[in-house]
Amino acid sequence: MAAKERKGSRPGKVHHDSAKPDRSIGAAVNSAIKQGYVVGREVLVGNVPGLVVGYNIACFGSFVGNAYPLVVRTALGVTKCTVDEVRLV
Repeated sequence: MAAKERKGSRPGKVHHDSAKPDRSIGAAVNSAIKQGYVVGREVLVGNVPGLVVGYNIACFGSFVGNAYPLVVRTALGVTKCTVDEVRLV
């Protein structure tokens, strides 16, 4: 009995064979940097103050780097954010 071939995908997931995911992640990170979201910069995630501590370079999973390029530390913990979710202080 052969294994079942699966053709579906889950929302938010990026396949390993997708075309050049590193390039789009780099573009998202560079865009965030150009907008002023550099490591050490104070930001607000909604009303919660935080600090940019890094950049998300993940190319698979639920929170891929091209959609969530910023890694922010808040009093509630570390989170991955879009540029639209944060604002500069």
